[in-house]
Amino acid sequence: MIIKSSLHLLGLVLNLAVVCNGGITSPFVRKAEKTVDMPYESDAFQVPHGYNAPQQVHITQGDHKGKAMIVSWVTVDEKGSSKVLFWSEGQKKRMAEGKAKTYTYHDYTSGYIHHCTIRNLEYNTKYYYVVGIGHTERLFWFVTPPEVGPDVTYTFGLMGDLGQTFDSNSTLTHYEENPLKGQTVLNLGDLSYADNHPNHDNVKWDTFGRFIERSAAYQPWIWTAGNHEIDYAPEIGEYKPFKPYTHRYNVPHKASGSPAPFFYSIKRASAYIIVLSSYTAYGKYTPQYQWLEQELPKVNRSETSWLIVLLHSPWYNSYNYHYMEGESMRVMFELWFVQHKVDVVFAGHVHAYERSERVSNIAYNIENGKCSPVVKDQSAPVYITIGDGGNIEGLATNMREPQPDYSAYREASFGHAIFDIKNRTHAFYSWHRNDDGVAVKADSMWFFNRYHHPVDDSTSSQS
Repeated sequence: MIIKSSLHLLGLVLNLAVVCNGGITSPFVRKAEKTVDMPYESDAFQVPHGYNAPQQVHITQGDHKGKAMIVSWVTVDEKGSSKVLFWSEGQKKRMAEGKAKTYTYHDYTSGYIHHCTIRNLEYNTKYYYVVGIGHTERLFWFVTPPEVGPDVTYTFGLMGDLGQTFDSNSTLTHYEENPLKGQTVLNLGDLSYADNHPNHDNVKWDTFGRFIERSAAYQPWIWTAGNHEIDYAPEIGEYKPFKPYTHRYNVPHKASGSPAPFFYSIKRASAYIIVLSSYTAYGKYTPQYQWLEQELPKVNRSETSWLIVLLHSPWYNSYNYHYMEGESMRVMFELWFVQHKVDVVFAGHVHAYERSERVSNIAYNIENGKCSPVVKDQSAPVYITIGDGGNIEGLATNMREPQPDYSAYREASFGHAIFDIKNRTHAFYSWHRNDDGVAVKADSMWFFNRYHHPVDDSTSSQS
């Protein structure tokens, strides 16, 4: 009887081992040290010289298909002009008119925040633009994407939970120096971390804007709202969520029929990018639910081969930080992602790195015998967490053990990623930790498109 019980127990242990047969937990251990915000006098926060000089300049896509750009900046001395002068080589200079606004937050009053959309741009063209007209003018440039098409090559950079620490600076520098040059940044939310400071110190929003200008003024950053953008603080009289974020970071949500700036979509080259909000209501019949339900069937994979989703709180996470916080959203939307063959879902929130296998949790059904909740599913996305930008809260180092089978690779380090689309069937993905040389790929995989080339691309099956 004792032998029989022991064998039964051994069988349970072996079964558990099969269920939890996870991937790789990286042996790399980053030196333990505190993440510290760069001081206000840091070169990274330098205020441009000149009266009413524009600062915090950043751009993002201004329409649905990539022929417009939203240019944003701040002036401090006075409102000044909201116009943008722009041109391409050999073309006549044009002028676009924007608008400026300010906001107050507790004891803080913002500078004049300008947003101007420049339209009717040509694809695959370098444009120069000038802001600060009438006072101190500053010149920048950007390159528009190629025309939307299924085999168009394009390279996206990915960063999340960036903040403005010395480690944040390392992450941005590492991205800028990566030989796999990103053309657009997909940002996974949690920007300035102003709310980590007394009274949600909104000066931190200004320093963050100046910090990222060196990249965001020259290539578009596609914005996702995170929990640190909520800034709901009734204890200091602030009852409007997302106030600083929505004033400072405009997005083209109306172009995709979205009623709110927290969820929207764009087409860029061969990618269809859907941005969702983990902190805006998504239950059945809510605006976000209804918008996504109508949006996913609109994706034409013969036009945009790659379907990418951005959100903040990950659905699959094997760290003890924020564990299962994204579960209710996964329950609402995961079936749709599988049905529409989403290629990859990028998230932040957990201050570490993790890549999943292609799995889904939609088969659970006691009546038909499909009782295993998480199963390998080649129609499912890969879920990647990149909440490792370098923010003041530091790394998430406490992992769940044993590593679950849905987790392919995980590591508690700071870094960024690159998603390099080659054609309609293949894309090369790589993650780069700050501690390595710029060309080093700490984790990588070839993505096979779920619609055009749905063969097994899991790294465990290739090894």
